[in-house]
Amino acid sequence: MLPLARVQELSNRVLDEVERAVVGKRDELELILLGLLADGHVLLEDYPGLAKTLAARSFAQVTSIGFSRIQFTPDLMPSDVTGSSIWSQRDAEFEFRPGPIFTNLLLADEINRAPPKTQAALLEAMQERQVTIEGTTHRLARPFLVLATQNPIEYEGTYPLPEAQLDRFLLRVGFGYPAGDDEWEMLSRRLERGADDVELEPVIDGAMLLELQASVEQVHVGPSVGRYIVAIVGATRASGSTAVGASPRGSLALLKLSRCRAALSGRDFVTPDDVKSIAVPALAHRLMLKPELWVQRLSADDVVRDLLESVPTPAADERALGRAAE
Repeated sequence: MLPLARVQELSNRVLDEVERAVVGKRDELELILLGLLADGHVLLEDYPGLAKTLAARSFAQVTSIGFSRIQFTPDLMPSDVTGSSIWSQRDAEFEFRPGPIFTNLLLADEINRAPPKTQAALLEAMQERQVTIEGTTHRLARPFLVLATQNPIEYEGTYPLPEAQLDRFLLRVGFGYPAGDDEWEMLSRRLERGADDVELEPVIDGAMLLELQASVEQVHVGPSVGRYIVAIVGATRASGSTAVGASPRGSLALLKLSRCRAALSGRDFVTPDDVKSIAVPALAHRLMLKPELWVQRLSADDVVRDLLESVPTPAADERALGRAAE
């Protein structure tokens, strides 16, 4: 395993390189990187034109891993995602032709434009890293990560993702509009380059990404922090605002992402602040609010923030205090 100082160094180099293409969104890019380090899938949800697809492509370039892009459309079929068996006249037998899902980083662009049957083609791959076609199971190469984009305002001609699929995304990230200075910086760089595309340099490869993922396992999670995670997720289930709270996948998401957050901060232990910093992107998309709350324009993000205020924050455990003192 790599030392955590090395994990922090390489992670910052990856972010620095991606930020050459996506300007002024360091926090959002860091959340995507946390998802990759935690070996999870990320849902990028925001208005059109806010660099969701650019961010996915940039991470693929900087990590130099296999990359495929699927443009989800209403007429997309499951076999267009997974592949299918085609009759070979030469060999007089069916030959399997793998689809674009057989890659390392899959960009599922505008995933909510495809019908549920096609969306479901990703479920097995996202959870079990395998694809079963006509009774034959095909393993996917590691790492296998899905970055999916969807535009929340384009409801016409879209199919909402089912709860089971939303739950398989480790976290959801929104970019938002850039600040004025950041937008001008983006324009200035474009003028200076004299071209639309940004050529990014690889920082790590697939093998190194796997090593980074394994190295995060060194980060210590004390019992008090672990129970804090359980208490937050439990609060989403007991809340009067939710019809359905977060599943145990939500607890695992908080655990994995908080360890990655600590590693990026140069620590080998998780603090309650690590958990708080990723609670909204890790949990909000897993909640089903009660219907009357939509009238009040209360969002799942607001519910999670309110719960963070109500759940008591634990004191740091002895090991964390000792590490901090060092």
